[in-house]
Amino acid sequence: MRIASIAVFAAALTCAVSAHGQSYPSRPIAMIVPFPAGGPTDTLARIVTERMRVSLGQPIIIENITGAGATIGVGRAVNSAPDGYTLSIGNWTSHVGSAALYPVQYDVLKDFMPVSLLTTAPMIIVGKNDVPAKDAKELIAWLKANPDKASVVSIGSGSAAHICGLYFQEMTGTRFQFVPYRGGAPAMQDLVGGQIDLMCAEASQTLTHVRSGRMKAFAVMTPKRWQALPDVPTTDEVGVPGMHISFWHGLWVPKGTPDDVIAKLNAAVVETLADPAVRQRLTDLGQVIATREEQTPAALAAHHTAEIEKWWPIIKRANIKVN
Repeated sequence: MRIASIAVFAAALTCAVSAHGQSYPSRPIAMIVPFPAGGPTDTLARIVTERMRVSLGQPIIIENITGAGATIGVGRAVNSAPDGYTLSIGNWTSHVGSAALYPVQYDVLKDFMPVSLLTTAPMIIVGKNDVPAKDAKELIAWLKANPDKASVVSIGSGSAAHICGLYFQEMTGTRFQFVPYRGGAPAMQDLVGGQIDLMCAEASQTLTHVRSGRMKAFAVMTPKRWQALPDVPTTDEVGVPGMHISFWHGLWVPKGTPDDVIAKLNAAVVETLADPAVRQRLTDLGQVIATREEQTPAALAAHHTAEIEKWWPIIKRANIKVN
C-alpha cells in the first residue's frame, strides 16, 4: 500500500511540474540587471528581452539593482522564487570577479542554474583625447614618466575594468590612480567629457565613441585584433603578452527552477539570438554573439566554471581590497 501511495504521489508531482511548464509563463517576468541603466549589460538586456517577449508571450521587466560590485543584484536574484519569473543576467564582473572578493551569502555556481551564454566582447584600453600619447607604446612611456598621476576607471573592486588595469600596471611597470564608479555608463560619460584619463572597457561600450573620434583606442585585450576596430593593436603586439580578458554575458535562473521552464527560456534565447534584427543590433554594438553550440545551459555552465577556475586564483593573489 505504501509503495502504491508513493507511486501515486510521484505521478501527481510529475503531472504538476509538467502542467507548470505548459502554462509557463502566465504573467510578466522580471530580469535583474545588477548594473545601472545605460551601461552595456543594461543595453544588452533590453535588446534581448524585447525579442524574448515575442517567443514567451509575456513582457520581461528590467530591474536595475546595483551596488557592492553587482553582488546586491545577484543576491536578490539568488533569493528569488525558483519559478522562472526572475531571471539573472550578468557578466564577468557580476558572476566571476565580484564573487571572489565580496562576502557574499551565495555560491555563484551552485545557487544558479544556467540558461544560455549570450555574447562576448574584448576588453579595450581607451583614453580621453587629451591624453598625450598617439599609440599604446607612447601611452606606456607617458605613464612611466608620470607615476600615480593618471586616473583610471575602476567599476568596483575586482571588476573586469579593475583587474584589467591592475594587470596592465603590473606587466608594464606603470602606476596610476584608480577612480571607482558604480557602472560603465557614468564612467564612459566622464571619459568622453575628459574628466578621467583611461579605462579598460568592454569594447562594445566604446565602439561608437572611438569611431566618432570622442576618445582614443590604444589596445584590445585579445590574441587577435578585433574585427570592429581592425586598426587597434592587441596587448600582445604592444608588449603586454597574455593579458586577455573576454567580457562575456550570460543568463541564469535560481537553483531549483524546473527543467522544462529552463528549456522554454533557453528556446526563447536561441530564437532571439537567431533573429536577424537582433543580430544586427548586437553586431553594431560590437558584441560577438554566442554560437548555437555555446547557447546551451551545459555550455554556459562549463564556460562559467572555467572562468572562475582561471581568474579566482589571480584575483586572490592580487590581494585586492573591496571598497
